[in-house]
Amino acid sequence: MTPYLNTANWTEGLTVLAGLLATAWVLQGDLRRRKIRANAYVATAIAAFGGFAFDLLATKTGWFWPGVLWSGELAGEILAIVILAWRKKITILEFLDAFSPAAAAGYTVVRLVGLISIAWFQILFGHGGILLGPLSVFIVWVMITAFLWRMGVKAALGPKPVGEIFCFYLMFIGGWRLSYGLLLATPGTYFKLPGIRLASLATFLIGGILLWWILARYHNVAREHRILQHVAERGESVQPEYSKPTPECPHPERWRMYDSMTAEVEVLDFLKTLVTTIKPVLVVETGTFLGTSTLRIAEGLRENGFGRVITCENDPKVFEEAKKRCQESGLAEWIDLRNESSLELKIEGRIDLLYCDSDLPLREQEVRRFLPQMNPNGLILMHDASSSLATVREAARKLESEGLLSVTLLPTPRGLVIAQKREGRT
Repeated sequence: MTPYLNTANWTEGLTVLAGLLATAWVLQGDLRRRKIRANAYVATAIAAFGGFAFDLLATKTGWFWPGVLWSGELAGEILAIVILAWRKKITILEFLDAFSPAAAAGYTVVRLVGLISIAWFQILFGHGGILLGPLSVFIVWVMITAFLWRMGVKAALGPKPVGEIFCFYLMFIGGWRLSYGLLLATPGTYFKLPGIRLASLATFLIGGILLWWILARYHNVAREHRILQHVAERGESVQPEYSKPTPECPHPERWRMYDSMTAEVEVLDFLKTLVTTIKPVLVVETGTFLGTSTLRIAEGLRENGFGRVITCENDPKVFEEAKKRCQESGLAEWIDLRNESSLELKIEGRIDLLYCDSDLPLREQEVRRFLPQMNPNGLILMHDASSSLATVREAARKLESEGLLSVTLLPTPRGLVIAQKREGRT
């Protein structure tokens, strides 16, 4: 994964050194954002040594065909990284994910140094016409590096399949070498696979098969549990909202979010402000998830000095995490957290504020269930009511058309309904 190790002369040695330093520098940034405690420069040196040792051994024993020593170096480097991750008790695929953009960056620097060397040679000796190929290769690897780094950014902000970036790296390096070899091939030899093309094809296929296996396992896990695991490992990260633009909210990136199942940060702040403004005695929330909105509501109740929020989460695993977070928050006295379905939730007393944020198909049923207990002057909030999420939006309009609610649609990225019992408007 480190730049090609050929020390035939000192210039190539300096080129490799530049690539290794670039690899280590980029890797240090990736390890930092992934909160992996390891020295990037030491890790890069170990990986380079693994590749060099494999190269030397293969050369001495004749294991590889001429021209395919890069695949042996790649195998040696990966093996060194695997051993290092095992010794450091770091998830192997995550460590390989971190190495992949760094390795691509190192190779890009190698190609850049080569490009500069060719240009300098042309200036000194007056030769021309040979920059197009090296320049194209350099541009391709800049794009590959940027793509892999961007994938790493997304992995740091939210749940992503561990090992996915490494698989793409294998597919890119194998696919590029195969494509480049075919471009340079003479007519009539395209379907003949000399050693380097066969090794490139094998690298591409290994990356593709491993990616298929990783994605299949990843998508077998419920989305709630994937987010739960990510938050447990890395904590919550504020990032720009990534909902698609809608006619009512054309610039969702102006809002912020924690994850795809928690309300926008601004909506969470609005919840707390709403609680301190209308002073509810009883708040009911459906769909606790990680308890982020529950804690915002509880903060408002604490400022008021009275009231409580009853909140429910049907998933036992998610419930336990939410319970833990509520207990550690110092707000537990304001929260009544229950592990049950919203449609089975029994509430005593008059509800002053109802916040529906559970599964989309349940929102209308929840409102109908709790409507008789709603304070006529209280408020009903239904999240995920944007025009792109028609289920909740249409449910709110249906309840309004039946004369049960007066509805206002707030133009947030995911949409928010603010409603009141029709009798409260008389």
